Amino acid sequence: MGKLLAIDGLNIVRRVYEASPDEDSPDKAEVALRHSLSSFRRVLSTHQPSHVLAAFDYGGATWRNEIYPLYRANRTPMPQPLKERLPEFYAMLSKLGLTVVCLEGVEADDVIATAVLRWLGEGRGDAIVSSTDVDLHVLISSGALLWDQFKSEWHDRAWVEKKFGVPPEMLTDLLALCGDSANGIPGVEGIGPKSAAKLLTTYKTLEGIMAGAGILLTTTGQKLRAGRDMAFLSRELVKLKTDVRLGITWKMLQYDGR
Repeated sequence: MGKLLAIDGLNIVRRVYEASPDEDSPDKAEVALRHSLSSFRRVLSTHQPSHVLAAFDYGGATWRNEIYPLYRANRTPMPQPLKERLPEFYAMLSKLGLTVVCLEGVEADDVIATAVLRWLGEGRGDAIVSSTDVDLHVLISSGALLWDQFKSEWHDRAWVEKKFGVPPEMLTDLLALCGDSANGIPGVEGIGPKSAAKLLTTYKTLEGIMAGAGILLTTTGQKLRAGRDMAFLSRELVKLKTDVRLGITWKMLQYDGR
């Protein structure tokens, strides 16, 4: 049996870059990418995969912007010195034997979700996702494991339930309710993560919440009725796209451990 390691590339690169308090500059980008390459080497050494997917955001608008133009509108853009050095970094990863996948119109998370679900669906073995992105944790419900490269810890079903108060399969509805300010996902105004978790524990789904708590003459009911449309829109934004045309084969992702 094989082992797929899907690496959320910018989850590593951006965090390494932003960990430095120095002003944006080519030198800062060079140092950050050198450390990022070391992080890639470390995650490869830790998991010894048979196949590796290195996924990166292409940049620019995606299908999410088409349905909600304000998606990621307030997110800090990638610093220009770092953006300019990414092609060079992709070449470094290629020398490590990795195939970089960066597709216009979709995000790295969509690429990862498509590949991981396809891998697991074909019964090819374990699937590990190296990322701290909340939305990718829903893949745990399909049998994947999440690896936090920065804390060197596993995120499994128990971790998700302790962290968010709901199992992985409910995370999409949780974020639909409480939103995600980092990505400009609105959610329902006045509903936070803890309230969303309590509602899901009782009503199980977003539809169940709207049919139950959403008809009550309470403050929560009023908030849900007022934010109903935004909740369902937010769920579409949070939901991972799992039918991306990747343009790669498993053979292209084989990793020989060099």
